[in-house]
Amino acid sequence: MKFTSAVVPLVRDNIDTDQIIPARYLKATTRTGLGDHLFADWRADPAFPLNKPEFAGRSVLLAGDNFGCGSSREHAPWALTAWGFRAIVATSFADIFRNNALKNKLLPIAVAPEVHARLRAALEKDPKATVSIDLATAEITLPGGERAQFPIDPFAQKMLLAGKDELGYLLGLSDKIDAFEKTHG
Repeated sequence: MKFTSAVVPLVRDNIDTDQIIPARYLKATTRTGLGDHLFADWRADPAFPLNKPEFAGRSVLLAGDNFGCGSSREHAPWALTAWGFRAIVATSFADIFRNNALKNKLLPIAVAPEVHARLRAALEKDPKATVSIDLATAEITLPGGERAQFPIDPFAQKMLLAGKDELGYLLGLSDKIDAFEKTHG
């Protein structure tokens, strides 16, 4: 998976899951319509980035530190992907959010604070600047060409590259499971 996108800047620390998708929208059991409620309370402000037409269609969100903290809710990555985000760049992520994101085809990219600062500065200089993300090499290319590695769990990376989730992975092993059951059943 390789892609290039302009970036939506939302550089705030400690963005919790209740801000990403407020609890009143958690009644949904499917992803349908959740993107409409992404950051619902913040979007009441006309100056909020997702309300600006120039940020429409961008698939990378630049956040601050500790993105996705708070309660565990799979609806948070559902809402982010329903909006169209494919990756979130931050200096750190809450563990539960990171795991939920990876299981829902949303790439949490943790970068060092100095890399984050350079990306932020580049976007302040040119709001249309793009980043390129290469999941196979676990690398993000900043505006200007600087490359930075990001950590990713190898199994999650394999699943994302294959376009599968854990259930799809297991279903792909059905022949081996059947053979095991025949010899050990």
